[in-house]
Amino acid sequence: QVRLVESGGGLVQPGGSLRLSCAASESTLDGHAIGWFRQVPGKEREGVACINPGDGTTYYSDSVKGRFTIAGDNAKNTVDLQMNSLEPEDTAVYYCAADLHVILTSTILSTMPAAQAMCVMNLEYDYWGQGTQVTVSS
Repeated sequence: QVRLVESGGGLVQPGGSLRLSCAASESTLDGHAIGWFRQVPGKEREGVACINPGDGTTYYSDSVKGRFTIAGDNAKNTVDLQMNSLEPEDTAVYYCAADLHVILTSTILSTMPAAQAMCVMNLEYDYWGQGTQVTVSS
């Protein structure tokens, strides 16, 4: 069993930065597919950044590409999301998710890289954190 806890959210002005951290208790995140997702009330959940544990490749949604960076820290057993140049549109509750046994069909993999599929295919991740609020406002 993996329990995920997000931290680092808060209020920041446009153009500012925040670093979210996803910590796993009682288990290791090594080998898990990891994703950072966000949700705004009334909108669909968006996968913003994901890591494929098989080869370490990453995926970023177009809305955050070039501004956000996802990175794992094996020593701390965390996966962080560095968010720079924040915009009001980034305001959302951010969740991390993990799964040791993500199954991607050959059909899916023929159309997109695994890391992208982990973010965009509405996969049933086994473990989710409780979420952390990020508010970008002046």
